[in-house]
Amino acid sequence: MIRSFGISNVGRVRSNNEDAYANRPELNLFVVADGMGGAQAGERASQLTVQTVVDQVTQVGQEAGLEALIRGAERANANVRWEASQHPELAGMGTTLVAVIVRPPKAYIVNVGDSRAYRQGRGGLEQVTTDHSWVNEIGKSLGLTDEQLKVHPYRNVLTKAVGAEDEIQVEGFEIELEPDDVLLLCSDGLHGVTGDGPLVDIMGSDGSLEYKCEALIDTTLAYGAPDNVTAVLVENTAEDDGSASDETADV
Repeated sequence: MIRSFGISNVGRVRSNNEDAYANRPELNLFVVADGMGGAQAGERASQLTVQTVVDQVTQVGQEAGLEALIRGAERANANVRWEASQHPELAGMGTTLVAVIVRPPKAYIVNVGDSRAYRQGRGGLEQVTTDHSWVNEIGKSLGLTDEQLKVHPYRNVLTKAVGAEDEIQVEGFEIELEPDDVLLLCSDGLHGVTGDGPLVDIMGSDGSLEYKCEALIDTTLAYGAPDNVTAVLVENTAEDDGSASDETADV
């Protein structure tokens, strides 16, 4: 049995929400995308990307795994590029992407950009995905401190994004899930604001998925939430009865 819960919040500064997510336990599929671009372009890019991944996994069906996620990301890239080419006001739009298909005892994960997947297990909280960002790929190798990176002019620059180039390199992961492991998918509006400490504390606490998800959002809001913030939690309950339940909230 898989349990899941998701929330997306516009934050305290932005006027519209350019994050999008899918909480689809009937497909064993969970997705977060963080759009970018002027006007409504970022919002359109993230929504289109999430829908394309959902459509791809739906088409493949119960056999969908890592290959279907990679193919979905590639199709999303093509769709975003085509949409931008048809509408001048959407030129330059793009989005991050993190998506997971959970089939206990396995989870298949892809990411593009700096939206992340974490796993909370017996060993604590660990980041599964790798950020495709200037900070992670270049800034850290230059020996810059966390404090310097937080204010660096390139701190928000991505090295990969859905829609940025004609071809896209999608990073994929296959991991083992233990009973009661919880996956967190989130946009950088969460992890980039709270830092690791609050994530570790909240994800390691007792309580339902709804409680933890709301605590993650509320903590980010308390830190000022300068960006949209989205979190999706997925729990492997280790009850392999083929059923699933879901809850969803948008604020």
